[in-house]
Parts: sequence; C-alpha cells; structure tokens
Amino acid sequence: MLWCCSAEAWIPASVPHSPWLTPMRQRTEGRERRSFAAICDRLGIHDRLLVRNEALRAIGGSALTDENIAVPESQAIGHDIPVTYVPFRNAHFLSVAVSWAEVLGAKKIYIGAVEQDSSGYPDCRPAYYQAFNEVIKAGTKEGGIQIVTPLIAMRKAEIVRLGLELGAPFDLTWSCYSREDRVCGVCDSCVLRLRAFKEAGAADPISYVQTAVAG
Repeated sequence: MLWCCSAEAWIPASVPHSPWLTPMRQRTEGRERRSFAAICDRLGIHDRLLVRNEALRAIGGSALTDENIAVPESQAIGHDIPVTYVPFRNAHFLSVAVSWAEVLGAKKIYIGAVEQDSSGYPDCRPAYYQAFNEVIKAGTKEGGIQIVTPLIAMRKAEIVRLGLELGAPFDLTWSCYSREDRVCGVCDSCVLRLRAFKEAGAADPISYVQTAVAG
C-alpha cells in the first residue's frame, strides 16, 4: 500500500484523513484487494484508489505475474535476485502515486519498502528512492512531492515490534506469494514474515498451512 499524505509530518493519528493507494495485477491480486479494503475499513480511511496495471502481467518475467512460472519455496532461492522479483514494479506503483499526489496536493508519499533481511529486490534500495525523488523534482509541476521510506533501514523483526506498539492490523495483512485461501508458510515472503514474528517474540495472527522456520 502507498499512503499519500498532505501533512508535513508523519502522524499515525492522521491516517484516517489520508488517502491510500494499492496497485494490483499479480498472482494473489484478489486476496490482496480484500486485505486492502479491510485495513482501510478498520482504520477509517475513505479516500482510496485501486489501480489495475495490466502491463505487469503482459510483460511477465516473474512468478508473481506469470502463472507459467512457479513460486519457489524459500529454501530453493539462492543469493541472486529471485524469480519473484517483478521487473521495475515499484516504478509503476510510484508513478501512479505521484500522479495522484499532484491532483490531491499531497506532499509526501509513504511506501513500506524494506532493504534489510528482505528478498534483495533492487527497487527496495535507498538509492532507488533517492533517484526517484530526483525524477519527481524534474518531472512534476511544482517538484515538491517526496517519496518517504520510514521502514527501509529496519529489520523485519523491528517492524513487527513497532507495528505491535502502534496497533497495526497484522491480522488483516497478506504476505503470501502463492495462495489466497491460507498463507503457505514456505514461499520467501511467508518465511521472512514468520522469522520476523519469531525474532520479535510475538505470535503471527494469521493461519499458515506450514509454519516450520529455521532460526
């Protein structure tokens, strides 16, 4: 999800007054859409933009957008960028968010990208967002919109602890790459999430098909 905020400061209490955007078009699109709606409902967010990007599925090249490419289990992924990487996906998301921010007059766009202990996607690196902010300066009417990545330097266990402190609706979120009924517990996203909750000393509130995670 992307959060467009018109305020200069990131104040959790202002969330219900800020619009949320979620771009779609991948394997678990339907389930993620339901999570998006449920989270917005619980937080009282009324201004929402749901965008379907057909280009990502047409281009393919990822297990998340091409049904002919299997989603690998976490242990099958080596040190290279995994096949679950969607080529330049975050640029598509952010472009829509920047366009919407210009219309709304929003000054900041928040995205929950994480570089630490993640899957190694190149569009989750700090340098990527620094460069994108330069593009925004050059390519928008006033150049005053900024992409903000408050979680990018945090480890996932730290994010879980922070989320618990803030009352984040973890029970409504969906991280699984492969299933829409119950989270699989073996894809890279599930394993990273399970490990984060374990390291945070907390129980993940969603139900997994498998939950074996190495320490």
